[in-house]
Amino acid sequence: MRPYLDLCQYVLNNGTFKMDRTKTGTYSIFGYQMRFDLNDGFPLLTTKKVHLKSIIHELLWFIKGDTNIKYLVENGVRIWNDWPYQAYKKSEDFNGETMKEFADKIKNEQGFAEKYGNLGPVYGAQWRNFNGIDQLQYIVDTLKTNPNSRRLILSSWNASEIDNMALPPCHTLIQFYVANNKLSLQLYQRSADIFLGVPFNIASYALLLQMVAQVTGFEVGEFVHTLGDAHIYQNHIDQVNLQLTREPKVRPIMKLNKNITSIYDFTYDDFSLEGYDPYPLIKGKVAV
Repeated sequence: MRPYLDLCQYVLNNGTFKMDRTKTGTYSIFGYQMRFDLNDGFPLLTTKKVHLKSIIHELLWFIKGDTNIKYLVENGVRIWNDWPYQAYKKSEDFNGETMKEFADKIKNEQGFAEKYGNLGPVYGAQWRNFNGIDQLQYIVDTLKTNPNSRRLILSSWNASEIDNMALPPCHTLIQFYVANNKLSLQLYQRSADIFLGVPFNIASYALLLQMVAQVTGFEVGEFVHTLGDAHIYQNHIDQVNLQLTREPKVRPIMKLNKNITSIYDFTYDDFSLEGYDPYPLIKGKVAV
C-alpha cells in the first residue's frame, strides 16, 4: 500500500494548517489521486490492522438501503454510533447513558432504535432511492446492457437532503468504466480523513468493485481514488508518522462466494480474506 503512505507523506510535507468543523484542526491539501490494480491483491492497509468486519457490514448496509445503525450495532460495528449518540444526548430522553448503554438500547429496544438510531437519508438511501431512482440497480443493469456507457455514475450527494443527514456524504460520487473486459471504479471523495477514514474507503470501494464485477460478468480492473480536501487531523500526526516507519507487506487476497449472482444476495459469510498479515492496530480518536 505504498500509494497510501505516499499520500501521508505528501500531506505532512505540503499540507496547510486549517481549522475545521470539529474544531480539531487539520493539515490539508486539495486534490490528490491514488490508483490500485486489484489484480495485485486486495488494497487493505498492512501498516496497521484494519477492521475488515466493519467494512463489510457497512457496505452490505449501504447496499440494502438501510440508514439505521441497528443492523450495524447488532453485528458489532460501532463506526456510525457517535452521530446518533450526540443527538440523543441533546434530547429530553437522555438519562446519562454511556455510549455502550446507548448501543445496548439500540440493539435491544426496537422503539428506541427507530427513534434514535436513524441517520437520515445517508448513503444507503441515496444509493437505492435518489429522488425515486435506484442508482445501484441502474449501474448493474447498464453494465449488462451497455458497458461502454459514460453514464455509469452513482451519487450520494443529494443537495436537497443534505440538511436531513446526520453527516453529509464524504465519499460523494463513483463512476464505473469497462475496458478489455475489466471493470474499474473511480471514487471522488470530497473530504478525506487520511488516518481513520481513507483506509476504510479504499477497502470498501475496492470490495464493491469486486462484487459488481462478479454479478455483471467482468474481470476486475483498477480502483481509482480521487480526493478533494485530503487531511490529517493534528491529533493523528503521531499515528501517521508511526505508519511511515513500517514497510508495507504483500497485499492479501479477497475471495468472494462465486455462487452469488445478485448484488443484493451477498452476506458477511460470502467474503474470505487470505494472507492478511498487518502490523498492529494504531488507535485514533474520530472527530465528530
